[in-house]
Amino acid sequence: MSELLLPASYLLITGASSGIGRKLAVRLSQQHRLILNGRDQDRLAETLKLCYQPERHLSFAYDLADVDTLADSLATFLVKNGVVVGGLVHCAALLNVLPLRSITLSHAQSVMNVNMFAAMELTRVLLRKPVNHRALRAIVFISSIASQFGAKGFSAYCASKAALDGLMRALAIELAPHVRVNSVLPGGVRTPMTDAMYADPAVSDRLTRDYPLGVGLPSDIADAVQFLLSDQARWITGHQLVVDGGRSANISA
Repeated sequence: MSELLLPASYLLITGASSGIGRKLAVRLSQQHRLILNGRDQDRLAETLKLCYQPERHLSFAYDLADVDTLADSLATFLVKNGVVVGGLVHCAALLNVLPLRSITLSHAQSVMNVNMFAAMELTRVLLRKPVNHRALRAIVFISSIASQFGAKGFSAYCASKAALDGLMRALAIELAPHVRVNSVLPGGVRTPMTDAMYADPAVSDRLTRDYPLGVGLPSDIADAVQFLLSDQARWITGHQLVVDGGRSANISA
């Protein structure tokens, strides 16, 4: 297909209905046409209203825990709307703090589905020439410093983020030189997903004390993602960009 006849190119952001994903959507809507993904159509609509020129963007309401039909659903969506995806930011994540003895296989599978397998399936669809016309150029996975360190009650989450970073490194090699693939590893960021932890004063005080630059904001993560998607990062792939206010360097914590 001639380049002049290619469908319009969009940036797909998962987990766009709240927290870091919503902040990413609002920030990146100024430079990109977006496809916003989340489970709740109403919350996606709220995000859309906050974006620059909302009429330019699309919503793809889908629960990423259902990975079995994800590929077909996304492919159908792209073809129906006559668009292609030039960039993917996988921000959706599932976090439930539970000790290992309380984790069921079903729970662990759901965490892996949302946090890692969905990223794999989305990428696989975007590599299909008949669906995405080789438009994909950059991928950023929102991982976590939990992929590098352990914490009580985080076994499923840590495992899923470590798997996501492993996927990132493999894809960075497999998809080069046409697609760059990187991860951003946030530390403690105040979002709806982490509000329950910060609601405990003891936990909140400890987390604040352990971060030399204080607890992060969603905008700090948006800055990193914006850079990795830009041409300024043209020679960066297979990289884990830690954005944690110095937490992982603090051996006194």
